[in-house]
Amino acid sequence: MWLSARLAPDLKTIADFRKDNGEAIRLVCREFVMLCRKLNLPGDTLGIDGSKFKALNNHDRSFTRAKMNLVIRLIGCKQLLEAM
Repeated sequence: MWLSARLAPDLKTIADFRKDNGEAIRLVCREFVMLCRKLNLPGDTLGIDGSKFKALNNHDRSFTRAKMNLVIRLIGCKQLLEAM
């Protein structure tokens, strides 16, 4: 219901939910692990909980294909100079 009004629960609401439903949460996690084993999923399988995170990308830290090729060429030139 709170999602439809674009509201979000506060930390106390989440903490109370976890406290009040701890056993059910453990059982759901247990069922998830059992399902993964039943489906023969690899041990490094990742479970996603639906959380959303805002991605921050600094222009200086983002790499396009052209920028990566330039960096690779520069590294190659630096290695050649160091070998001399």
